[in-house]
Amino acid sequence: MNAFPALAAPPERIVSLVPSMTESLFDLGLGEKIVGVTDFCVLPAAGTARLPHVGGTKNPDVEKIVALAPDLVIGNQEENSEAPITALGERGVAVWLTFPRSVEQALADLHVLAAVYGSRQIAMQIDWLGRSFEWARAANGEASRRAFCPIWRDTSRDDPRWWMTFCGETYASDVLATCGGTNVFAGRRRHYPLEAEWDEAAAEGAAGRDDRYPRVTPDEIAAAQPEVILVPNEPYSFGEADQALLGRIFTARGQTEPRIVPVDGKLLFWHGTHLAKSLVELPTLMRQ
Repeated sequence: MNAFPALAAPPERIVSLVPSMTESLFDLGLGEKIVGVTDFCVLPAAGTARLPHVGGTKNPDVEKIVALAPDLVIGNQEENSEAPITALGERGVAVWLTFPRSVEQALADLHVLAAVYGSRQIAMQIDWLGRSFEWARAANGEASRRAFCPIWRDTSRDDPRWWMTFCGETYASDVLATCGGTNVFAGRRRHYPLEAEWDEAAAEGAAGRDDRYPRVTPDEIAAAQPEVILVPNEPYSFGEADQALLGRIFTARGQTEPRIVPVDGKLLFWHGTHLAKSLVELPTLMRQ
């Protein structure tokens, strides 16, 4: 987690470049502080619809943001491109760049907001969410099922050579573990270059690049023997054809097809107060 910027007073004008943080601000009673959001900040629908939009998460309009005169811009190291974040800093805009890689880190981000605003009510909301997280982890641990969750796929061919997923050092993997799933690729790291993923080139060191999102082959997926495959609608919108392709990975090898379950990607990837919904819905999906 990156440090919250030093401000003379709690921010009264916030631009949020992180959809899950936008939702969290509203849920924590700070929605009236928001003066701008991205096109992907869709929750709560009524609240975000009335706000100025500053573009996408990867390409926000820096000039629009500056014109809104924010006291604070909230970004995320994974969701936002480096160039606009750097440009905002060069323009003298205070930026809080979050980067939670676990549920506890995401909750810590929310606690920062409670401390900044000196709000006991917000702190109590977050404490309740933290207790719910602990209860869910205790309740779902013994019934854990081996799970695979793709987040992107090879779109260059009809029979994908790889499916991207996440390792254990990610928020999504921690949510999965909390809700009754064991990430079958928790220990798998991304190989560079791409051809090294299927042993057609020697693997290079990550050299500072993020290697938490490996591209696994169909053979690896079959060998991992997941009991459940969660198929999200974001960041890649997997459809019925993709579900059929995933099923054929197993049937083509004479294996039993695991249970393939479509899932709202927000339940896995939206850190913040959306966790409350994840803790209710994901365990049910895992047990179906």
